[in-house]
Amino acid sequence: MATKTKESSIQDKTFSGVGNLVKLLPTGTVFMFQFLNPVLTNNGQCHTVNKYLSGILMGLCGFSCCFSCFTDSYRGSDGWTHYGIATMKGLRPSSDSSAGSSVDLSSYKLRVGDFAHAFFSLIVFAVLSLLDSNTVKCFNPSFESTEKVLLMVLPPAIGAVSGTVFMLFPNKRHGIGYPSSDSSQDS
Repeated sequence: MATKTKESSIQDKTFSGVGNLVKLLPTGTVFMFQFLNPVLTNNGQCHTVNKYLSGILMGLCGFSCCFSCFTDSYRGSDGWTHYGIATMKGLRPSSDSSAGSSVDLSSYKLRVGDFAHAFFSLIVFAVLSLLDSNTVKCFNPSFESTEKVLLMVLPPAIGAVSGTVFMLFPNKRHGIGYPSSDSSQDS
């Protein structure tokens, strides 16, 4: 019976870790990058303006990945999900809502783990965006042929390291775009 409990615990941790990997990058941000990057890079056939536009897109999407790590949500007394930004003093609600007055927003304080999650989210997005074939063709066309091994090995390696960090130190925030839960208060 003890082995079944141990197997269930390992299986639960594995599924929880995979769930945290899904939350690693905001899907809307990644979708926006994957949708706009071929357009802005002219499918890798860049001119100077394409390089600037693509760089701006990567900067905005990278900022979005980092910023989402500092957001959280709570269910107010009105039953609605409300969002805010984590600060040193607690959660700062996005609107001047009275629904937050019944919830202890100081329990949503900024933690060191938030910065670690933001850092790894940025690293994963940077690898995803900078090693995208259109981006490589646009910014450094010779890199694709000379460093093919790096293009094939680096994304899975960064993903494995980041995935391990996120499985060992799961993020308990339910930021913008993620469902709120009653257990998010213990974050």
